[in-house]
Amino acid sequence: MVSSGSAALDEIVAKLKSSNDQKRRYEYVLWLAKKLPPAPSELHCEANRVKGCVSQVFVQPLLNEGLLQWQGDADAQITKGLLALLIQGLSGLSPSEVLAVDPAFMAETGLQASLTPSRANGFLNILRHMQAQAAALAAG
Repeated sequence: MVSSGSAALDEIVAKLKSSNDQKRRYEYVLWLAKKLPPAPSELHCEANRVKGCVSQVFVQPLLNEGLLQWQGDADAQITKGLLALLIQGLSGLSPSEVLAVDPAFMAETGLQASLTPSRANGFLNILRHMQAQAAALAAG
C-alpha cells in the first residue's frame, strides 16, 4: 500500500480498498458527504473555489496551533463525499505534511473504476487546491 503520509487518510484508503464492491465504495463516499458539517456561507468565495471541477467545490483551511482544520462544501453529493474524504484525511496535519501527501493514494482507493474521468480529475484538483492553500499558509 502507498502511504499518503496521513494516518487518517491511510485508514480511509484501507477501508475503501478492502471492499471489492464498487457500489459499497460509492455508498461510503456518499456517507462521508452526509457527515460533512454544514459550511458557513462565507466559505463560498472565489479564493476557496476549486478550479477544474465540474461541480462547485469550496474548501478552506483554518490553522490552529500549527495544524490545519478544513471546512468545505460541494453542490454534488459524490464530489462532496470526495471532498469530505480529503477533509477528514488532511485535518490535523501541518501545512508541510499536507504538501507531502502523495496523490498516488487515490489509485489505492479503487474509486477510479467507478468515477467518471471528470470526477477523478476533480478529486485530484481538490487535493491540489488544498495543498496550494496549505503552501500559502506555510509561507505566511
